[in-house]
Amino acid sequence: MNTAGRLTVFGAGLVVAFGGAYATAGALVPDGALTAWQEGADMATHVDMEGHADMATHGDRGGHGAEHESGASLPGLSLAQDGYVLAPVQAPANVGDNGVLRFQILTPTDTPLRDYTASHGKDLHLVVVRTDGYGFRHTHPDFDKATGTWSVPWQWDAAGSYRVFTDFAPADAGKMTLSRTFEVAGEFSPVRDPGIRTVAEVDGYTVRLDGGLVAGVTTSLKVTVTRGGQPVTSLEPYLGAFGHLVALRDGDLAYLHVHPAGDEPAADQRGGPAIEFATAAPTAGRYLLYLDFQVDGRVHTATFVVDAAPGDPSQHAGGQADEHSGGH
Repeated sequence: MNTAGRLTVFGAGLVVAFGGAYATAGALVPDGALTAWQEGADMATHVDMEGHADMATHGDRGGHGAEHESGASLPGLSLAQDGYVLAPVQAPANVGDNGVLRFQILTPTDTPLRDYTASHGKDLHLVVVRTDGYGFRHTHPDFDKATGTWSVPWQWDAAGSYRVFTDFAPADAGKMTLSRTFEVAGEFSPVRDPGIRTVAEVDGYTVRLDGGLVAGVTTSLKVTVTRGGQPVTSLEPYLGAFGHLVALRDGDLAYLHVHPAGDEPAADQRGGPAIEFATAAPTAGRYLLYLDFQVDGRVHTATFVVDAAPGDPSQHAGGQADEHSGGH
């Protein structure tokens, strides 16, 4: 996974709900509906894991998820939900150290979770980003079912406080996003405010974001991928879609991992240059958007910074967004 360009989060927080449609050879096929919201989290934590000499364990017991004005928890703000707990994360403690990032998900009976329901081709999605928006990574660790432990080779390239998100669904429960922070030792130089960013340059590709966000209103965002001024029509299916979008909002790094709606493309199908999303921001404020797309077997990440404007849902055809409709 390619590391995203440096961005500032301004505290990062509540989340945008994204749904929409993927584009095939430039022809958009909108699904016309938002994807469901993932349920939030608000419970206490517990347990530790078997470690290694070069590993550090971070995380406390008793964290609680922040709540929206309505009183319902938002995704990614807690290390526990419905009795399921993200155990303390282990990873290299210092910049440049080679090691392994590992963790377990614990069940309500304090045993490692071993049975998952796959979502978008994977049992668990791991997203890691520093609290100022730098160093975004979306990857898929290996799973040892005998111990219930997830692990992936890991090295930090910069110091700071990172948020580790786990996006998954237990076999006997709904989708959830649990998170913990991890502190990486070293001199920390926070990324300064880059301002609004709607055009991203990544690995020779230019990715343009068109459209806007309005709080509480369904609006349309379109992402267009070009290379050397020419439209890219060779986007490949990656985890069952042509584009994957993660959104984080100013304030607390609440999280939503979302994919375009519509029928899953066939393995040999190609899309682009455009991908369209139906979008609803729960509140006004600044949002960071991370778009993953794949060409020639390589995944690229484009990053954007946008502001959601205040809005009156009654004045927009898109209507009121449902903040509690479930999943990604």
